[in-house]
Amino acid sequence: MTVGVSSYRDLNVWKTAMGLARDVYGLTRDLPPHEVYGIRSQIQRAVVSIPANIAEGHARSSTREFLHHLSIARGSLAELETLLTLAEELKYCQPVEIAGVLRRCEEVSRMLSGLRRRLKERIDGSG
Repeated sequence: MTVGVSSYRDLNVWKTAMGLARDVYGLTRDLPPHEVYGIRSQIQRAVVSIPANIAEGHARSSTREFLHHLSIARGSLAELETLLTLAEELKYCQPVEIAGVLRRCEEVSRMLSGLRRRLKERIDGSG
């Protein structure tokens, strides 16, 4: 599946999502030890799912499949934002740390929306 790029690694949204994953892994290092198999694990799974689904969708054979995987990535992004908000409310993280990561989440969300819009236009034949 190509979208004017030969590899998912060329997609800016994938690159930004990978940066988000690195940021989140850094943040979760400081979560309480008793959360290793709790919220820390859930946060890490959610953030990894975002670039992984972008990559998997790009590798699929149709634009519709790519759209489906981008939708999954958006769901994982919403899950991540919820878990980060919970971590902040539980006082596991500093608000300033969470705010920075949530800004990056908003950036990824905008990029996913833009890519989905362009792909839908392609399917509709208007793009």
